[in-house]
Amino acid sequence: MTGSEYDYIVVGAGSAGCLLANRLSADPANRVLLIEAGGRDSNTLFRLPMLMGRLMHSGIYNWGFQTEPEPHLNGRRVFWPRGKVLGGSSTINGMIYVRGNPADYDGWEQMGLPGWSFEKVLPLFKRSEAHVDREDSFHGRAGELTVRRARGTNAMFETYVEAGQQAGYPFTDDFNGASQEGFGRYDFTIRRGRRCSAATAFLAPAANRPNLTVVTRALAHRVSIEDGRATGVEFRSGRDVVTVRATREVVLSAGVVGSPHLLMLSGIGDAEHLHEHGISTIHHLPGVGRNVQDHVDCCLVHECRQPVSLRENLRIDRITLGVLRAAMFGTGFVTTFPYESGSFIRSSADLEVPDIQTHFMPATEATANLHWSLPALGRRRSVAEEHGTTIRIGPVVPKSRGQITLRSGDPADSPCIQANYLDDRRDVDAVVAGVQLMRDVMAKPAFARTLGRELEPGSQNRTDAQIANWLVDAAMTTLHPVGSCKMGTDTDAVVDAQLRVHGIEALRVADASVMPVITRGNTNAPTIMIAERASDLILDRSAAGSVAP
Repeated sequence: MTGSEYDYIVVGAGSAGCLLANRLSADPANRVLLIEAGGRDSNTLFRLPMLMGRLMHSGIYNWGFQTEPEPHLNGRRVFWPRGKVLGGSSTINGMIYVRGNPADYDGWEQMGLPGWSFEKVLPLFKRSEAHVDREDSFHGRAGELTVRRARGTNAMFETYVEAGQQAGYPFTDDFNGASQEGFGRYDFTIRRGRRCSAATAFLAPAANRPNLTVVTRALAHRVSIEDGRATGVEFRSGRDVVTVRATREVVLSAGVVGSPHLLMLSGIGDAEHLHEHGISTIHHLPGVGRNVQDHVDCCLVHECRQPVSLRENLRIDRITLGVLRAAMFGTGFVTTFPYESGSFIRSSADLEVPDIQTHFMPATEATANLHWSLPALGRRRSVAEEHGTTIRIGPVVPKSRGQITLRSGDPADSPCIQANYLDDRRDVDAVVAGVQLMRDVMAKPAFARTLGRELEPGSQNRTDAQIANWLVDAAMTTLHPVGSCKMGTDTDAVVDAQLRVHGIEALRVADASVMPVITRGNTNAPTIMIAERASDLILDRSAAGSVAP
C-alpha cells in the first residue's frame, strides 16, 4: 500500500471520521482513505443498549486510557474509556443524544469564530438526524443517524420528572428543542432496539463505494509535512510501516487524545516539549494538547423501600432472556438505557442558562452489579439492599483545564492525560450546589412512598464543606473530554474557524478536540455536527447544501 495516493486521508473512524468518510466519498471523483487503529465493530453485544456499562469497562474496543494521578482527587487515576473500533466512542457510549445549549454555539461565534452560531449549526444537526418520533423546526428526519425518544417502562423515570416539577422546575419534553432547561427524558441514538453508532449510521451505507478505502488496525505514526504542507500519513499496518499520500487534505479525527498526540508526533506542538522527547519541531504551536475540558460529576444514591428499581431485570437469568429477545426482535428491557431521565437546571437564579446536568437511574451501581448471579444463590437480601436510585450530578460549564502531553516519542506509547478535575474552585461549588438541589428534589412527595436512606454522600455529609471534602474520593468523569486542539485565534488555539491547523496547509482537525469551550450536555451529537461542518468547509458548500445518499 506504500505510495498509494488519495485525495483525502481521514485519520480516526470515530463519530466524526465515519461521517467525514461518508460525505467526502459521496462524490465518486474523490478518492478517500479512512484509517482506524481499532478493528471492526463485529461484537453483536455492543449493539444492545442495556449492556453498555458492562462492556465499556471490559476493555473490548477500548483504548482504556487512565489519567495521571489527579492532584485534586487524592491522587486517583481516572479511567478514560475511548473507543478503539469503527464508530469510535459512539460504539461504546451511552447513546444519549444532546446537542447542547444554543448559548454554547453563540458563545463560540462571539469568541471570533464565524459560522459557529446556533443559527448556523442547527441545519448541520438536522442534516445528519433521522428522528423517529419528532418532526419540527428543531429536528430532521432525512439523515442517517437514527434518534428516538426514551422507551424504558420503569415508572421511576416519570417519578423523577414529577419530583422535579414539584420542586418548581419546568417539564421539558425535548432537551434539543425550544428550551433545554427543566426535567424530562433524553433522546437516544437507538435504531430498532440496537445501538446506532456512527459506523452503523454513516460508514456502513458508504462501505461499498469503490472510491472509499477503510483500513483497520492501523496505528497512525505521523502526518507527513513537506514545505509547510500536509502531504500524507505514515501508519503501521501489521508488521509494515506504510506511507500514503494526500493530494488535497489530511483530516485528523482521532479524538481528544489521538488528534493532539498525532500532531505532536508529527512535530507540531510546543517546541520545548517536543525537544524533550526527541522530536524535531516542524511548527511551534504551544496550544496542542492544552485546554482539555471534561464534565466531572458525582452520584447521589438512595435506597428504596419498595421493589421499584431495575433490579429484577438485572438478574442474570432475566438478562439472558432479555439479550435473546433484543437480538432476535429488537424489543424489551435490554434495548433501553438505564439513565433515561435527567435535567438541566440553574444553580442560581442569576444565571441565564443551565449550569448543572443530571442523569437519573432507578438502580444503584452496587445493586446492578449484584445480579449477574443466579437469584437462588447466596442469602436473600432485603428490599433496601437490592433496590435504589442514582442521580449523576455535574456542572456543564466546567472551569478546570487539563492537558494531553507526550509520554515518549514512540507512537505506541499512550500519551499522558492530566484532566485536572476540580482544579477550579467554581467546579467544586457547582457540584456541591447540584447535590443540595437534587436532595431537595428527592425530598418531594413524588418519592415519599418509595425512597429510603441516602447512601451517598450520606447523612454524615450534610454541609457544603462536607460534600466538598467527600468529592475528593467520589468525583468521576461523565466521559465527555474535549478541547485539546482548540479552535480560535489566541495563542493557545490550534485550528482556525475553518478547522485548519494554524501554520500548516492542507491539514485540519475535525472532532471533539476542536471545541473551544465544552457544550452543555453529552458531546457525541456536537462531535457529529463538527464533522458535518468540516465536510462543508472541505467541499466548499453551504450548510444547507445537499448531501448525496
